[in-house]
Amino acid sequence: MATLSDIGVSALINILTAFAFLLAFAVLRIQPVNDRVYLPKWYINGGRSSPRSGGNFVAKFVNLDFKTYLTFLNWMPQALKMSESELINHAGLDSAIFLRIYSLGCFLSYGFKIFVPITVVALFILIPVNVSSGTLFFLRKELVVSDIDKLSISNVPPVQFFVHIGLEYLFTIWICYMLYKDYDNVATMRLRFLASQRRRAEQFTVVVRNVPQISGHSVSDSLDQFFKTNHPDTYLCHQAVYNANKFAKLVRKRDRLQNWLDYNQLKFERHSEKRPTKKTGFLGLWGKRVDSIDFYKQQIKEFDKNMALERQKVLKDTKSILPVAFVSFKSRWGAAVCAQTQQSKNPTLWLTNWAPEPRDIYWQNLAIPFLSLTIRKLIISLSVFALVFFYMIPITFVQSLANLEGLERVAPFLRPVIELTLYYENIITIIAGLELLILFDQRIYTSFLPGLALKILLYILPTILMIMSKIEGHIALSTLERRASAKYYYFMLVNVFLGSILIPRTIGVSIPMKATFFITYIMVDGWAGIAGEILRLKPLVIFHLKNMFMVKSERDREQAMDPGSVDYPETLPSLQLYFLLGIVYAVVTPILLPFILNFFAFAYLVYRHQIINVYNQQYESGAAFWPHVHSRIIASLVISQLLLLGLLNTKEAANSTPLLAILPILTLSFNQYCKHRFEPAFRRYPLEEAMKKDIMDQTTEPDVNLTTFLADAYLHPIFRSFEEEELEEVRVDKVRVDKNQSYGDNAQSQTSDDHSSPSPPHHPTTSAPQDVYHHGFPPQYAYNFSSPTHYGYHYEAEPGNSRD
Repeated sequence: MATLSDIGVSALINILTAFAFLLAFAVLRIQPVNDRVYLPKWYINGGRSSPRSGGNFVAKFVNLDFKTYLTFLNWMPQALKMSESELINHAGLDSAIFLRIYSLGCFLSYGFKIFVPITVVALFILIPVNVSSGTLFFLRKELVVSDIDKLSISNVPPVQFFVHIGLEYLFTIWICYMLYKDYDNVATMRLRFLASQRRRAEQFTVVVRNVPQISGHSVSDSLDQFFKTNHPDTYLCHQAVYNANKFAKLVRKRDRLQNWLDYNQLKFERHSEKRPTKKTGFLGLWGKRVDSIDFYKQQIKEFDKNMALERQKVLKDTKSILPVAFVSFKSRWGAAVCAQTQQSKNPTLWLTNWAPEPRDIYWQNLAIPFLSLTIRKLIISLSVFALVFFYMIPITFVQSLANLEGLERVAPFLRPVIELTLYYENIITIIAGLELLILFDQRIYTSFLPGLALKILLYILPTILMIMSKIEGHIALSTLERRASAKYYYFMLVNVFLGSILIPRTIGVSIPMKATFFITYIMVDGWAGIAGEILRLKPLVIFHLKNMFMVKSERDREQAMDPGSVDYPETLPSLQLYFLLGIVYAVVTPILLPFILNFFAFAYLVYRHQIINVYNQQYESGAAFWPHVHSRIIASLVISQLLLLGLLNTKEAANSTPLLAILPILTLSFNQYCKHRFEPAFRRYPLEEAMKKDIMDQTTEPDVNLTTFLADAYLHPIFRSFEEEELEEVRVDKVRVDKNQSYGDNAQSQTSDDHSSPSPPHHPTTSAPQDVYHHGFPPQYAYNFSSPTHYGYHYEAEPGNSRD
């Protein structure tokens, strides 16, 4: 059983690991050669130029200003200087609200706002009550007891449970008050955010699914006729959706060939005395040896011909048109009416909803027949259920590692192995006199390795759950991530939390005694894991490998950057698990709360820095995930209350149980009120707001041609011609070598002939827009960069709410 000293060893290991990561980050981030890895967002929005422009040769790669090495923690105060309204303009509402889960008020994280008062009360009231009792003294022959367990409710006799019940009521009231206040604030921020946006395609567009097949009419004709009849005053145009999945595979293969061509051309430029060669057989192991550059050029040329034929085949074949379309309207009001009403007397036909923004669309799933979605969801639900219980076996075993004695009781067949291990450890101790080292090794085993092993077991799970969510058929990346996040949360709830405390027969003692395991997990995941997040070791290695083998120009170097984005499917469930642990153990084992507080503070700083300087979000959903966060914190409250009820029953505290029975009902009633009061702001767009925005646009920009603006906003990105893509490459690449300049000019002339209707400037379809917004002044608060360019909206907070 892990003791307080074992927890101290684990804390020391994780603190040293986190400090090593932070020290490595402090050194690596100030090296010019790593500038694009640790500040990619400022390169993407044009607010920072290459650090290689001046100085001697060594200074282009290594920072020679040794004074900067002394301020390795200056990123922390810099990350706190940007106000919330500036953060929204800089990174979007999704990023700001994600941080708001951590942050609410001046430099206090959301976790702090909830848990600081709870921690103070619990430590000063509950700990003395728990310690002063001696219940576990009489159970020491039946259970393995540690010093931490003596600080928990397990050590309290039934007559003293009234204190814990009273504090459970107090903590619930405080958490519900904070949830109500923040739900109100976030809903208001969302509506203000939508009102502050510039004209965007998704504001005028709805997605229509399950378009019926009408004999003698194409899907496009049916759409045009239906909306001209039922929305005659507001209907503008529509964009048919093609089944281009086969064509998309060709595009991906062509991209791989282009990468090999770039690699071999760069190799030849660096070693011009010999042209690169390859064998044409499988994996280049056998076959005729040919010139690599000529080989890949010929392969690409043939691929371009095949892709052109496939493209024309898709566009001309009526069978390739899917019963799905993006329908655009003349006004936001018209789009809101269509998106939020039933279109047909048959509720399964002409299904409309707000269209995701073009960046947010997962195009592959548009080809899935609507009628198969229910079956897909049922199959995936059963698969998730099976996966959850399959994982329960290894996770239960990992949790038993925190207790050698407990492991021996759970698995008696391992007793010879454990005894043999201890026997040889004692021999080594006697021979070498390494008593302290052996003790330290055992403490690592019982206090550090279980949390690390659980982290490894959970590593691949988010990827599996995201694949399952894609199979379900959702058409928006934001929806996919929310669904994957929900699956991961249920998995962690059942396996990591409930599985460890409901399986034992003595639930009244097992709940608090599992706090030791969760403390080790928090230190591994919430301390060392968060420090590893800011180090960005994987993107660092990949960037330098690409820079070494594939980069020929500044444009290539920009493409080699991997800014990434907030990984909602993994971070949100993990964050909700911390809320669950804090809420459940606030009354049961309060000693866990300081570890929770440390996580909230550290994670808040790290993610704030990453959002300001690194992450470039794939989409903007307007904080659509907030209702899910609210509901799961409410679920944590209910779980904590039910577990406390179960604990009281197993402790034979029948007189205390009725006092707590009403609390879950009150909590669920509060959740229903919040759902009816605030959730519509996240599901619908008020007609009043839509009309107000339309009138404002008519006043400020009366001559805008919406047809041109929306012409190809929802055209599948792979249908953009290669000539147009080359034109964009010429525009992006500021430093183009002379031999490629003529090719770029040629591509430009071809593009102008082939494409007469321009793509809307706010949503390029070949790459994600630079989701960075103008602050109104250069961002001197963090780094001395130039101001980001304005894009999309300009958010202004209400007076008095300019800070987090």
